Amino acid sequence: MIKFGPSGNSESFYAAGYSHTEESARFVKECGLDCFEYSFGRGVRMTQEKAQSICAAFCDMGVEISVHAPYFINFANPDDEMASKSYGYVLDSARMVREMGGRRIVFHPAAQGKEERAAAFSRTLDRFKRLRDYIYLNSFEDLMFCPETMGKLAQIGTVEEIAELSALDPVFTPCIDFGHVNAREGGSLKSTRDYLDRLDLLLDRLGYERMKNFHVHFSKIMYGAKGEIRHLTFADETYGPEFEPLAEALLLRKLEPYIVSESAGTQSEDAARMKSIYAETATRTSFL
Repeated sequence: MIKFGPSGNSESFYAAGYSHTEESARFVKECGLDCFEYSFGRGVRMTQEKAQSICAAFCDMGVEISVHAPYFINFANPDDEMASKSYGYVLDSARMVREMGGRRIVFHPAAQGKEERAAAFSRTLDRFKRLRDYIYLNSFEDLMFCPETMGKLAQIGTVEEIAELSALDPVFTPCIDFGHVNAREGGSLKSTRDYLDRLDLLLDRLGYERMKNFHVHFSKIMYGAKGEIRHLTFADETYGPEFEPLAEALLLRKLEPYIVSESAGTQSEDAARMKSIYAETATRTSFL
């Protein structure tokens, strides 16, 4: 089934008097949502005991949890020693998400740096092959490792690049951040056809079974000449993208992803709005 939820805790979570991640499970459930993404953005510093406590809370509420690996990951780094840390960030995140009762690890692939893009991507691809080997060596092949599309032009992470990286092995499942896609492409996502073009590229490359339950990030994002500037909320009327045409595209292709709202402070409310839009779209169409 398709799932909707927030990335981290919204402002309303704290306004309601909550403070601990274990309480996020009940809050998300009370919002009528299905999933939650925990960020290890600044590093994997959680204890095993804390992870198991979170697991118990989320299992009790029937809310699925995923994690975002540290932001420092860069598989294109020319320095082998620095790049080696990226393997650790991904694998440490995998160990924790397993303790937390989840299966999905979202991570940023790489930054282009001062190199030609082809060279930076080639190095990223080679290191993804090594990451794949480490995943199997550590018996993490039952988990879903989700390289993310990125919002800045200087980052590795176009839809095409994520498709190629994910095609290396079934352990990789794309995380398509449609806000990032829209930002790096200068506002390209407007119609259902725009979304279908991206989805069909991924379906052609990876197949329906690999894509049926892929990972999605969604938010409106301010952008400029170099791509992403900052995340916004659904209240913004200047920047996109809009969710309605994506809901139609998902229904047309019969895809049921895990959709995470990354709105700035209203992620729970905007996740609930997406869930409502999706239900309304399904009701008024004959797609299902």
